[in-house]
Amino acid sequence: MFDNRIDAGTQLAEKLLKYKGQNVVVLAVPRGGLPLGAIVARALEAPLDVALTKKIGHPYHKEYAIGAVSLEDVLLTDALGVTQGYIDEEVSRVRKNLKRRHNQYYSNRQPENLQNKTVIIVDDGIATGNTLLATIELVAKQKPTKIIIAIPVAPESSLSKIEKNQKVDATICLLVPFNFRAVGQFYKEFYQVSDQEAIRILEETNAPNTPSL
Repeated sequence: MFDNRIDAGTQLAEKLLKYKGQNVVVLAVPRGGLPLGAIVARALEAPLDVALTKKIGHPYHKEYAIGAVSLEDVLLTDALGVTQGYIDEEVSRVRKNLKRRHNQYYSNRQPENLQNKTVIIVDDGIATGNTLLATIELVAKQKPTKIIIAIPVAPESSLSKIEKNQKVDATICLLVPFNFRAVGQFYKEFYQVSDQEAIRILEETNAPNTPSL
């Protein structure tokens, strides 16, 4: 059990200190991953960026990811039996939201170049892991040197899928509970992170002379 995202991020940062000085970019999954990603980025003295991808939910179970969309790519992971029409509509809808978020997050800066970098993908936890798997695939297309996954909590079945992915070089997960229902179950405080807060965290973490932990 974690007190909040700050507690979880601090514990993750301690496990990731060996990557300090390895040409790292910390890639937080918005929006809940930003508070943790900021702590990790400061601890490693690395830039913080966001993984602008979003899942495509199954038509009959929206929380279940059948793939993911970025501004440039679409990756389907489990779309058997889903119509192309539904997929096209969802890609268009999700990409519209991603463009809006991109314009908000990058109004004063450019995305980090991930090529030849050690990319540490941080989130506040995973449930099915399908969205993260799709994000990994999209990040891998940018040819980083390493992809490291850092999460506070995940069920064993989902963690196993991440660990078996050949594009992932290492996985750090602090808590693998037997009785997993939802990520928020393992935080005493688990509020919704707004876009405004996420943007503030991103800008403050990357500001010159930001003190490291």
